Parts: sequence; structure tokens; C-alpha cells
Amino acid sequence: MHELVNAAVVGPELALAFADDVECYLRLESLRTACPCAACQGEPDVTGRVVRPQQQIGARGHELLKVEAVGGYALQLYWGDGHSTGIYSFDYLRRLASSQSS
Repeated sequence: MHELVNAAVVGPELALAFADDVECYLRLESLRTACPCAACQGEPDVTGRVVRPQQQIGARGHELLKVEAVGGYALQLYWGDGHSTGIYSFDYLRRLASSQSS
């Protein structure tokens, strides 16, 4: 498990600093598109099939208004268009950062 030391919006990115000296920079637009909530990513139906809905991102949807810790394992992000149901685990955020830098 990763311990988050600091999170701050820096221009068009969310900067994250972890206790193991790893720093990640995630583009806000990419973060919003990768929102892990069921409304954005879909959820399995009774047969296990996941139908991914088309994301509807509002006019201020890439503006990050607030970042809130969820326990010691995740962040909840509050976007300018009112969306806030995604819980981004620290592991998920680090994987997203790795895929952006590739």
C-alpha cells in the first residue's frame, strides 16, 4: 500500500507525492476520462457483461475543484461540472501516471 504525502493541482495537472519518494503528475483531462465510477466505466449486468456508457463531461468537467482523502488508500475528486463519484485508489493513480509517461 502506498502512503500519499501531498496532492496539489499544478496548472493542468494533479501532482502527487508519495512517502516512497515517488512523484506523479497526471493531466486533469486524462484523470477525468479515467474516472473509475460506474457511471463512467460501466458495471457488470447479471451475465457479467460490462457495457461502458458514453461519458458526458460538462463544460467545466476538466476543472478540478477539490481533492479529498478517502481513508488511507484513495482520493475523491470533485470536478467543476458537479461530478464527484469516482474514488481513485493510490495504486490506480500510480498506474495512470505510468501509462501517461510511456
